[in-house]
Amino acid sequence: MNIRIAAFLLAASGLCAGFAHAQDGGGTADERFKAIYEKEWAWRKTQFPSVDEDRDNSAGATSLPRIDRETQLERLKVWDATLRDLDALPQAELSAAERINFAIYRPQLADLAADIRFGGYEMPFNSDSSFWSNLGFMTRRPLRTVDDAESYIARLADIPRYFDDQIANMRAGLKRGFSVPQAVLPGRDASIAAVATLEDPTASEFYKPLKNLPASIDAEDQERLRERAAEVLRDEVIPAYANLLAFFRDEYMKKARKTLAAESMPNGKAFYRQQIREFTTLDLTADAIHKIGLAEVARIHAQMLETMKRAGFEGTFPEFLAFLRRDPQFYAKTPEELLMRAAWIAKRVDAKLARYFGLMPRARFAIEPVPADIAPYWTAGRGGPTTYWLNTYDLPSRPLYNLPALTLHESAPGHSFQLSLADEQTGQPAFRRQSYISAYGEGWGLYVEKLGQEMGIYQTPYEEFGRLTYEMWRACRLVIDTGVHSKGWTRDKALAYLRDHTALSEHEVTTEVDRYISWPGQALSYKLGEIRIVELRAEAERELGAKFDIRAFHDAVLAQGSVPLPVLETQVREFIAENKVR
Repeated sequence: MNIRIAAFLLAASGLCAGFAHAQDGGGTADERFKAIYEKEWAWRKTQFPSVDEDRDNSAGATSLPRIDRETQLERLKVWDATLRDLDALPQAELSAAERINFAIYRPQLADLAADIRFGGYEMPFNSDSSFWSNLGFMTRRPLRTVDDAESYIARLADIPRYFDDQIANMRAGLKRGFSVPQAVLPGRDASIAAVATLEDPTASEFYKPLKNLPASIDAEDQERLRERAAEVLRDEVIPAYANLLAFFRDEYMKKARKTLAAESMPNGKAFYRQQIREFTTLDLTADAIHKIGLAEVARIHAQMLETMKRAGFEGTFPEFLAFLRRDPQFYAKTPEELLMRAAWIAKRVDAKLARYFGLMPRARFAIEPVPADIAPYWTAGRGGPTTYWLNTYDLPSRPLYNLPALTLHESAPGHSFQLSLADEQTGQPAFRRQSYISAYGEGWGLYVEKLGQEMGIYQTPYEEFGRLTYEMWRACRLVIDTGVHSKGWTRDKALAYLRDHTALSEHEVTTEVDRYISWPGQALSYKLGEIRIVELRAEAERELGAKFDIRAFHDAVLAQGSVPLPVLETQVREFIAENKVR
């Protein structure tokens, strides 16, 4: 699926020419717009056969994505040309449906282009996620044919080239002071070392798919494929990880910047403003977001105090937090217990979904533990269209009172539900169905945590406090992210703020703050998205009165797929207007 750099350059120039031709040609505005986005999307898919915790789009690819500087700049040329073509379209002549598509598509391309302009590819990991760990998710796809296995092995053989390009990009970032902060790097090399120090290639996670080849592949081919995979792992993959490990320890960790703030990097103020715009889809300043966060923290804290009293606790708030963090009644004793509790909550939710949603996805999700190599630095859980990943590492840091809110957010009716439903909206263009806008998706996830109250999911004051601690966690993000990246906050100040306001464990407090430090802006999307969805629901209830139907409202929100918040606002207000006259 991927192409060599020379072929890419030819394709890029051809794409630009193709768009110019589309602009010069006839057709309606809708037809011209559709020609632009269909051509760019088809090209984009060839560029990014990606693998992460949500999905594996690399099937059939015989190499990993090109990520070198020259390729990045050629991609920028394509997106700049596409943006010029979009701006030349007569938007007033677009149909209502295509105007919505335009309002989603243009910012999507503008964010992709901006990331290259700021050199985002020179900082290709953060304390939460990394290019080397994401490769491990390739092992989840079964190898059903000889071609599947050969393509998979070819991708493994491309890891040395891929890592060399990443190292070259990171060196360029180090040279100009554009790097992950040094303060959050200790320990992040463990997942590299897990592969780099392997003595037996067949013990590698990358070898696992070769152990379970189907009987439809004859024994001779199976043996050949296993021998080839072991050879590639021994001679190419493990040495590539060893080389990356040496670079990380001997060069990156020593030369990484000692500052924390995104605004302290080259062109940092503009970079952070762009991160805010990309992750929130709103044109807000860091100061404005900080103030919103402080107001939310104060509001939620008052509710937490009320819930503490309902639990019958007579001590102070800090004493209550200490009690929640230490009492063994709140913690699973085995990973299986945590997984089974999550499954039980998910089924209780499943029984009530039809009362709150008309649109229901056909797809189903699995509940799986986070892979061991990345679990120490991952969040408590994460949800994709097919999997709800639950972190079973360090059980004393995974309180059961948080589990209902986490399960609602990550599985159904949160991420697994919303992402699957978006992908099933076949009437929408692929750039909408297969893309993810953080402010919408994370805002929805936080909204359904609150919806769990109406659904009767929280059964004790402790679980309700867990919901509030999760909402407080997201409110604190507004304060901490802007505090660190725009107001000179230290890591210790950020840690203390999250520790003092939530019942998150010390492990979670540390991993979360390091995530915000190394991933500017992403943490802002949750609360700002949820605030807008809650406001839109209140507006619909107020305007529609007795005509308000919670199932219809949720369907109107979810039918859009992943959209910028201003687009969601427009669509919900159209829903309100249509239902008023019925």
